Amino acid sequence: MEPMFLPGVEQDPKPGHYADLIRMAGARGMEYPQIWHMFAFLPQATQHLARFTQEIMRGPAPLSPGMRELIAAYTSYRNDCPF
Repeated sequence: MEPMFLPGVEQDPKPGHYADLIRMAGARGMEYPQIWHMFAFLPQATQHLARFTQEIMRGPAPLSPGMRELIAAYTSYRNDCPF
């Protein structure tokens, strides 16, 4: 995985859930969404964004969570974004 544009964010995770996820994925050689670095860098500021995203992607809606994931993946692909 290529380094982020903001190396200070990538190199300074605060203890918490996202720092643990980054560490585990890295130990296994897995790719992961780089936004996790922002969530780990400022966990208090990004907590609401993580909750919002989960509600949008997993909460009750006319479209299934799988269909919402597919739409998000296709949109990311069209925007040349890896996540």
